[in-house]
Amino acid sequence: MKLNFLMKQVSTLGRFLATTLFCVSAIAFVWQGGFLSNTAAMASPTANLIASADAGSQVKGKASEDASRAKNFIQDTKDKVKDAASSNASKVDDATDSGSLIERKAKDDAATIHKRAEEDAARTEKAVDNSKNAVENLVDGIKNAFN
Repeated sequence: MKLNFLMKQVSTLGRFLATTLFCVSAIAFVWQGGFLSNTAAMASPTANLIASADAGSQVKGKASEDASRAKNFIQDTKDKVKDAASSNASKVDDATDSGSLIERKAKDDAATIHKRAEEDAARTEKAVDNSKNAVENLVDGIKNAFN
């Protein structure tokens, strides 16, 4: 009976020591992390401001490149949707009698798909432009705040 009581006490003490060691290690790790930051930034803040102005130009340039790629992707997608609609309409035309109700419906559907593809592409390109402008305005605002 006394052996069980003694083992229980040793087990509790071991858990307490392990928890304490873990907490002290975590505190030391967090403490040490604060002192390993970039000390060059503290020594020369003006160099970082010059570098950040250059970084702002790079961000704006990257935003313009990404917008161009996005617009090209939108145009390609629009063209593929239109091609698929035309292809499907011609397949229906080939499979049905000339002037049938199904053929007219397929052509109307193709025209509707073409129209919606144009509208969706225009809306998406406008959203891309708005996003690009928002990024550029944000970069300009940050640059103005440091000037």
